[in-house]
Amino acid sequence: MAVAKPTTMVLRRRTRAPRRYSEDEDGLGCDDVYCERCGSGDFGSKLLLCDKCDKGYHLFCLRPILVSVPKGSWFCPSCTNIKQPQLFPLVQTKIVDFFRIRRSSESMENQSNIKKRKRACSLAVSKRKRKLLAYNPTEDPQRRLEQMASLATALKASGTEYSDGLTYRPGMALRSANCAALEKGGMQILPKEDIETLNLCKKMMEKGECPPLMVVFDPVEGFTVQADRYIKDLTIITEYVGDVDYLKNRENDDGDSMMTLLHASNPSKSLVICPDKRSNIARFVNGINNFSPDGRKKQNVKCVRYDVNGECRVLLIANRDIRKGESQCAADAMGSESDATPPPHHIGLWFWNKIFYVLWFGCFKVQARPCPAITEAAADLLKNNVYQIFRCISEVCSN
Repeated sequence: MAVAKPTTMVLRRRTRAPRRYSEDEDGLGCDDVYCERCGSGDFGSKLLLCDKCDKGYHLFCLRPILVSVPKGSWFCPSCTNIKQPQLFPLVQTKIVDFFRIRRSSESMENQSNIKKRKRACSLAVSKRKRKLLAYNPTEDPQRRLEQMASLATALKASGTEYSDGLTYRPGMALRSANCAALEKGGMQILPKEDIETLNLCKKMMEKGECPPLMVVFDPVEGFTVQADRYIKDLTIITEYVGDVDYLKNRENDDGDSMMTLLHASNPSKSLVICPDKRSNIARFVNGINNFSPDGRKKQNVKCVRYDVNGECRVLLIANRDIRKGESQCAADAMGSESDATPPPHHIGLWFWNKIFYVLWFGCFKVQARPCPAITEAAADLLKNNVYQIFRCISEVCSN
C-alpha cells in the first residue's frame, strides 16, 4: 500500500529581494522584474508584486505610498478596477454639517494684522528669518463649496471621518504621551508668530474658508490633490492629522499613510499619526519617490515636525511656489526627516564643518601665496591643528 506523501504549502515571497537594499547592491537590482511606475528594478526589498498579474511596483511609487508589505493578497491599480466614487452633494447645508463649520460673524482682523505686520518689517528682518504664510482661500464662495465637496467625496469613499486636529482614542496613546521634549536630538520649536499663523489657518477652516485645493479622482492614481490657485512658497497647506498611536502598536500595520509624529530616544515612546479613520486633506496629498533625483524635483510640499507649545505637530508646508493645477507632492510619510531643520547638535556639526573647510582651504591659499607673517611651516601647523580641532568637535556633537 502506497503511503501518500505529506503536502507542503509554499508561501509566495511578496518581494523580489529578501534583504534590505544597500549601497553595495547599487545597480544589481532585479533583472526580470521592474517597477511599472519608475522602470527601475532597484530597491528589491521594496518592490511589491501583484498577486494577479505579477507586475512589480515599489512601495514608495504607489499612490498613496505603502509603508510596509501587505500581509494578505495585494493587487496593483490596474487589477483592482477602481470604480468612480459617488460625488458628495454640492449642497451648502450638507457641506456645513459634514465639516462642522461654525457660523461666525468674526471678521478677518487677525489676518489683516498679520499682513500689516509683515509689510512693516524691514528688508533686513525678512532676510534674516523667513516666516510661514497663511494660505489664501478662494474668494468665490461657490468654488469653495466645490473644493470642500471634492474633499468630502474622497473622505466618504475611503471611509474616513473628517477631523482637523490630532485625536487621542481609548486604547491608543494618551495626549500626555505627545511630549516634544522626548524627541531624540531635540525638535525645532515653532516661533510665536508662526503659531499665530497656524491658528489663523485653523480658524479659517472652521469658518469654511478652506485651502485652495481640489481633490480629484484618477482610476489609476486614486485620489490626488491639486492646487486650485497659485500658492506661495512657505505657505501652510494644512496640518497632518489623525489618530495618535504608539509606533510599537503599528509596526505590522498595513496603513498606507502613517506619519511619524515623535521619534523618541526610547523607541517604546515613539508616536505615529494614523489617518485611516479620521483625517483631513493631508491624507490625499501624494507621496513621492524621494529615492530618486527626479522624485525630489517634483516635491512641492514638505512635512515638517514642530514643537508647538510642548506638543509635536506635523505641518505640510509649500517648499516652493506652486502653480494652479499642479499636484501636491510630499516626501514619503514614514521617510526621513531630512527636509526639516536639523536638531541643535546637528546644526553645530554643520556649522563647524563649514568653518573647517574655510580654514582648511585657507591654509592652502596661504601656502600658495606666502606672506612675511606666515611661513609655509606655520601654515602646515595651522592646518594640522584645524584638523584635530574639527575631529574633537565632531565627536562632541555626535555624542
